[in-house]
Amino acid sequence: MDTGTPVDPAAVGEILRARYRRRLPERLEDLAGLICGIVALPLHVAWSGRTSFALDGPKSRMGLYRTMLAEGQQGDLIAFLDRELLVEQWPVLRWLISRHIREVRERPFPTGTGCREGRLTVPAPWAVHAPDPSRPRARR
Repeated sequence: MDTGTPVDPAAVGEILRARYRRRLPERLEDLAGLICGIVALPLHVAWSGRTSFALDGPKSRMGLYRTMLAEGQQGDLIAFLDRELLVEQWPVLRWLISRHIREVRERPFPTGTGCREGRLTVPAPWAVHAPDPSRPRARR
């Protein structure tokens, strides 16, 4: 029902940012998703359109990460996203998601290393640390 009251875009933006903020994991290191294979998303995440994604294909993987960032809850992000793949894709991915999601995702994350005063000191923490080649990559 239209009440005729104009909607303040700033208020809508803050509501969306608060919603996405609640979905963030505590730390990027908490992300424990697959790094290869095919991922089938649950209906509450992929409720329309494509529901399975091949992680070996860059476009498919980008589609999965875009869908998860837009629709996934905190547990979904942790279960389906991999930290190193997210960091690797972030320079392009950040332009494929909404401004509200991007603003929330680029806020500083608490971290124990590479920081000053316990906070990351660069504007895009998801792109700060390059993947660690010495870290074993579990295949699930």
